[in-house]
Amino acid sequence: MSELISYHLEDGIATLTLSNGKVNAISPDVIAAFNAALDQAVADRAVVIITGQPGILSGGYDLKVMTAGPKEAVSLVTAGSTLARRLLSHPYPVVVACPGHAVAKGAFLLLSADYRIGVEGPFSIGLNEVQIGMTMHHAGIELARDRLRKSAFHRSVINGEMFDPQGALEAGFLDKVVAIEELQGAALAAARQLKKINMTAHKNTKLKVRKGLLDALDSAIVQDQAHLG
Repeated sequence: MSELISYHLEDGIATLTLSNGKVNAISPDVIAAFNAALDQAVADRAVVIITGQPGILSGGYDLKVMTAGPKEAVSLVTAGSTLARRLLSHPYPVVVACPGHAVAKGAFLLLSADYRIGVEGPFSIGLNEVQIGMTMHHAGIELARDRLRKSAFHRSVINGEMFDPQGALEAGFLDKVVAIEELQGAALAAARQLKKINMTAHKNTKLKVRKGLLDALDSAIVQDQAHLG
């Protein structure tokens, strides 16, 4: 489907693999490719697995775009927050198979999915925005507030604390941690289990459960456009 997001459909499971340089930077083109792949997954009525390259899911937004100017930064953050909202309300289950590091927007991909599997190893997962001098955007705060455990929320968002995979599991970024060689099998097993549920009930329940978060994100995206601009 794209050099940035490959799309592999097998047995009702669509695997989307992010491949954009060494850190899998999230750029406008990557987000466009994500949306095209999700469109295809809906047409295929497929459970979705999102993954990256060995060692990394994503290091976050493309810093070249973020530092190009306010207009470019606002546009990218808005598109990224809108993608997070789309994943949270996707009509079919979304699994993330995180093969290593997940930083900033990479960690927000984890917070936007229905089931998240990470791997053992010397990997960092978390929201490092304040570490690199960026004030956390409203949409990010709302997403983290909803999906992270209360004990980890302030440490993550305000302190920029990064977690190893086990710490990320305890904080709420991940639901399961496996050995690296087990990641693909674990993701497929989770997707196959999720295929067994009633998809109409899944979609409708997801929208009910996340209504408050989705409404908060809608407001936050508007706030961010005004504030960041």
